[in-house]
Amino acid sequence: MEQGRFKKQLTLVDLTFLGLGSIVGSGWLFAAAHVAAQAGPAAWVSWLIGVVAVILLGLVYAELGGSLPRAGGTVRYPTYSHGPLIGYLMGFASLIAFSSVAGIEVEATRQYASSWLPFLNQPNSDMPSLFGWLVQVALLGVFFAINYRGVKVFGKTNTWITAFKFVVPILTVLTLLTFLHHANFTVYGFAPYGFSGIETAVSTGGIVFAFLGFQQAVGFASEARRPQRTVPLAILLAVLLSAALYELLQVAFVGAIPTPRLAGGWAGVANQFTLPFWDIAQALGVGWLATLILIDAVISPSGTANIYLSATARVIFGWARNGTFFSHFARVEPRSGVPRAALWLAFVMSVFWTLPFPSWGKMVDVVSAATVVTYIVGPISAHAFRRNAPHLPRPFYLHGMAVLGPLAFIVASLIIYWTGWATDSWLLGSQVVMFLLYLVFRRRVPQKTVPFRQQLRSTWWLVGYDAGMVVLSYLGTFGGRGLLPAPWDQLLTALFSLGVYFWGVASALPQAVLDEDESEEGDTVRESQGGRSGSAVRARG
Repeated sequence: MEQGRFKKQLTLVDLTFLGLGSIVGSGWLFAAAHVAAQAGPAAWVSWLIGVVAVILLGLVYAELGGSLPRAGGTVRYPTYSHGPLIGYLMGFASLIAFSSVAGIEVEATRQYASSWLPFLNQPNSDMPSLFGWLVQVALLGVFFAINYRGVKVFGKTNTWITAFKFVVPILTVLTLLTFLHHANFTVYGFAPYGFSGIETAVSTGGIVFAFLGFQQAVGFASEARRPQRTVPLAILLAVLLSAALYELLQVAFVGAIPTPRLAGGWAGVANQFTLPFWDIAQALGVGWLATLILIDAVISPSGTANIYLSATARVIFGWARNGTFFSHFARVEPRSGVPRAALWLAFVMSVFWTLPFPSWGKMVDVVSAATVVTYIVGPISAHAFRRNAPHLPRPFYLHGMAVLGPLAFIVASLIIYWTGWATDSWLLGSQVVMFLLYLVFRRRVPQKTVPFRQQLRSTWWLVGYDAGMVVLSYLGTFGGRGLLPAPWDQLLTALFSLGVYFWGVASALPQAVLDEDESEEGDTVRESQGGRSGSAVRARG
C-alpha cells in the first residue's frame, strides 16, 4: 500500500488557533466555579501558578517543536532522546490523555445544552439519557467527517470556530465586571482554605486541564508551513492570549456572584453554579448574555473536541512510528494526507470516553494528571538533545535550559502531586505495569537501533520517578496518609524531582536516534554523531 504524505497547509494563524481552540473549551465554562470553590477569592493565584507552569513547559516545547517538526511530537521526542521503551510508555499515557478529552468536551456540550433540552439528561441527574448519549456520539461523528477530508478543511473550520469562541468569553468578562461586588474578595478571607486550596485547584479545578492544549502546534508540526518558525510562535501566542483571558474570567466570576449567595461559604459555589457563567447571567438578569453563553457552550467544547479528535490521531500515528504500536496506524492516506487508520482508532477511543463515567470534575482530575505525565519528559529530552544532538537546528533556542528545564520538571511534578493519592496511585502505577509488560514481551519490541539493555538504562529513571511519586503521594497531605506534613511534603517532592531530572538527562542515549520520515515531506533531521552530521536513521514501523 502506497505511503502518503502529510500536507503542509497550516499557517501561523491556524496553528495559534489550534492552541487557543484547545485551551478555550469546556474549561472556561466550568473551571471558574470549581477553582473558586477550592481557592475562594485567591482563585486568580491558582491560575497564575498554572500559567507559569505552562509557560515553562511551553518554552521547552517551542524549542523541541521548532527543531523537530513531527506529527505527534510529544510521543516521539522521548524515543529520539531515550529510546523506544520510554516512547512506548509515553504513547500509552498520551492515548489516555488525548482520546479522553474529545469525549469530555462533547459531554460538556450536552450538559449545557440540557438546560433548554432537558431530555438530553436522565431525570434529576447530570448523566446523559440514551438520546443524550447518541447526540454526543453524533457530534464526534461530525468531527470525524471533518478530519477525514483533510487537514486544510479541518484547520480552516477550527480557525473560524475559535474566533467565535473568543468573542463570547470577552463579552462575558466585560459584562460581569460592571456587576463587580468588591465585598466578595474579602468575605471569609482572601484565601479561606489556605495555600493548599490554591495548589489543589491548579490540578483538580480544571486549570491544568484547560491549559494543556498549548502544545497542539507541536502535534500538527508536520502539516505546518515553515514549522521551524511558526510552531514556537504559535505555542507562545496561544499560552499568553489564553492566560490573560482565563485570569479575567476568574476575577469576573468571583466578583459578579451576588454576595448573599456566599452565605454558606465558597465550598458550595460549584454546587450552586453548576453551569457557572450561565447561572451568573441568569441571577443578574442579563438574559441576552445567558443566551449567548448557551450558544457558545455548544460551540466551544465542540470545537475543542474536534481538535482533540484530530490530535489523538497524530499521537497514535507518532506512537506507531516509534515502532512500539501497531505499524498499520503509521500510514498516511495519499490523497487526503490524513492518517486515517489512526483517526478511526481515535474516534472509537473518544466514543468510549462518552460512556457513563464520573462527573466532569472527576474526569478532569484524571486527564490533567495523565497529560502532565506525558509532558514531563519534554524538558529532559530537550536538555539531553543539547548533549547527544548538539548540531540539531534550533530556530528557537531556549537560553537558560540548565535552570528552566529542571524548574519546568519540578512544577509539573508538583501538579501531579497536587492531584492527590487517589489519582496518582493508579495512574503512575499503571505506568509501572506497562513497563513490566514491555519486559515480558521483550522479544517482540524494537531492538535494532537501540539495544534492549540500553533501553533499560535510559528508562530506569522514569520507573524510579513513578514509584517515588506514588510513595510521596501516599505519605503526603494531598489525599495521602499525612505522614509527611505540609510544606515538607512538597519540598521533598521538589527535591526528589530535581534529582530525577538530572538522572534522566544523564540516562539519555549516547547519540540521539532521529528519523527521516517519508510521510513528512522530507523534513529530514540528521543524526548528530560526535559533532558531525551523520546519516539519518529511518524510523521503525
